[in-house]
Amino acid sequence: MTVQSVLIANRGEIAVRIASTLRAMGIRSIAVYTDGDTDHLGACDTAVRLGSDSSGYLDIDAIISAAKQTGAQAIHPGYGFVSENADFVRACQAAGIVFVGPPAEAMDAMGDKIRAKDTVAAAGEPVVPGSVGALSDAELVATAEKIGTPLIIKPSAGGGGKGMRVVHDLSVISDALVASRREATAIFGDDTLLVERYLARPRHIEVQVFGDTHGNVVHLGERECSLQRRHQKVIEEAPSPLLTPQLRAAMGETACQIARSVGYFGAGTVEFILDSDAPESYYFMEMNTRLQVEHPVTEMVTGIDLVQWQILVASGERLPLAQEQISLTGHAVEARVYAEDPAREFLPTGGTVALARFSDSARTDTALATGSVVGSRFDPMLAKIIVHAADRETALADADRALAETRILGVGTNIDFLRALLTNPVVVSGDIDTALLDKIATEYHPPVAPPWVWVAASGLLDGESSSGTLWNGKSGWRVGVHAPRAHRLRIGDSVELVRLWGDPVTDVSIGDGEQTPGGVHCGTGQVSVELASQLHRADAIRADSAAWIATEDGTWRADIAPEPRLRHIDGEDEDGEIRSSMPGVVRVVSVSTGTVVERDAPVVVVEAMKMEHTLRAPIAGTVTVAVAVGDQVAVDQLLATIHPTINSKEGTP
Repeated sequence: MTVQSVLIANRGEIAVRIASTLRAMGIRSIAVYTDGDTDHLGACDTAVRLGSDSSGYLDIDAIISAAKQTGAQAIHPGYGFVSENADFVRACQAAGIVFVGPPAEAMDAMGDKIRAKDTVAAAGEPVVPGSVGALSDAELVATAEKIGTPLIIKPSAGGGGKGMRVVHDLSVISDALVASRREATAIFGDDTLLVERYLARPRHIEVQVFGDTHGNVVHLGERECSLQRRHQKVIEEAPSPLLTPQLRAAMGETACQIARSVGYFGAGTVEFILDSDAPESYYFMEMNTRLQVEHPVTEMVTGIDLVQWQILVASGERLPLAQEQISLTGHAVEARVYAEDPAREFLPTGGTVALARFSDSARTDTALATGSVVGSRFDPMLAKIIVHAADRETALADADRALAETRILGVGTNIDFLRALLTNPVVVSGDIDTALLDKIATEYHPPVAPPWVWVAASGLLDGESSSGTLWNGKSGWRVGVHAPRAHRLRIGDSVELVRLWGDPVTDVSIGDGEQTPGGVHCGTGQVSVELASQLHRADAIRADSAAWIATEDGTWRADIAPEPRLRHIDGEDEDGEIRSSMPGVVRVVSVSTGTVVERDAPVVVVEAMKMEHTLRAPIAGTVTVAVAVGDQVAVDQLLATIHPTINSKEGTP
């Protein structure tokens, strides 16, 4: 069968990625979308609306209807949403539409972590010690007591680190199980959990496999995915710096045997966990029965377009290459750009992208563009920056350079953190494990804004100079000495008072510094500052009430800082307001109005971009709740107020 049209049942960067290959193959691409989520549509030939909210991407009937309506012969699910839903595969078959992926039976066997472990163990392959079957909390606790700590709790129905909990003390396992079940239900619609032994220095290695409908199965090498935060992958590379050729061949053959045991065809990934100090003992974790987010690094080192192979296999063709014809060349690195704030414990960010520009020196998979709106409905990944070089050291350096050349302004990202990660000596050495990134994250500090950045931000927020009369001008004119325009700015945790004299600016001062000659000029998308006899230029833009400045040394967001509070509570600098740190949905309200809480007591849980965040009482006192479960909340929206029950006193500025 020759496929001539494919509906892409996905969104964002993966929809754009799939459409690129379809275009190269001369195949018509059909997009689907929901209201307000249209960034990927320009990459496709036509599009069908699925509904008003994100649930449309999970609506099997709507997707099948869209395929029939547009005459699509096949559906490519991408990853996430319905990509590992065996019922969706069967629905495609019933409608006479080709599903670009494995058979439903293989998905049934491998799509569920518990059943997958049982299947692999029955095939004689090594699995991590842990629970078997769908168990109650009491049974999981009993299993945990047998396994011992550390252990990990995982939702059986999904991946991506969602709903996972690492437990080091059995006294907290009951609470951890409750939280994991709640997240699993919200994200996957299935609260089945499993517990497994958690290795001391684990490495996460996955092997890309491919099968066809003629019984052929090959592997395309491995990917190192150990650099992950809270079980969410951040940096991936191929090949792994840990594996020897012999171990690579052994793990590859194990992965192929696992695929063969369930009659697998199409693209799949077999994930293994092993100890850094004893890599020859590796264990099966799970199999992802779909294309992976990190598939580009495999494409880079093999020269194989995995989406093209998926289409060929779905069309009934044999794999283009045999195992002995597949080789790995050079080294590839992928960095995931997320909408998150590393300086605030990686809380999700959001907003309208005021400027998006990507490096010409790297492959960038993204649907993001200037004007894109980043909300809380979907995964926070905005783009993937992928490089390929002759060796690992060069690839890491190239990835750092590509990130330095990337500009995303208007929405906070982890770009500066990624650069710090890629240049970290431990990462460069290759002696990594799945706990390393979380450790590095606790030690991370964002780039410090140099003095000229404060001046640039002040110039951007100063606005356009008015012309006409002295009364509406911004020159600070007065009889006698002209007055400066003062801006009390905040960048990160730092606050400075910046003064500008003249129109155009001729003198500046920062903080307690003296008035010195300086100038600032704001152009379209750029700003230049002359300070201390040096000229500085940067990409810059004013978005709403904030100024964004970016150079190869970092990206900074500046806004007008609030005036110092005149009132203090018990001599502390904190107030009793709890505000949302990100846009999201209220999932739990732990207290009610009138409840008396201690400092740090949990008050509200907000879910943003599929992650739950607990907001706690900043002080002890009596609560007034301002939201309810299910409410959509914005950044800085008031969620609750804690009224102190202890004596308060008035302070002075």
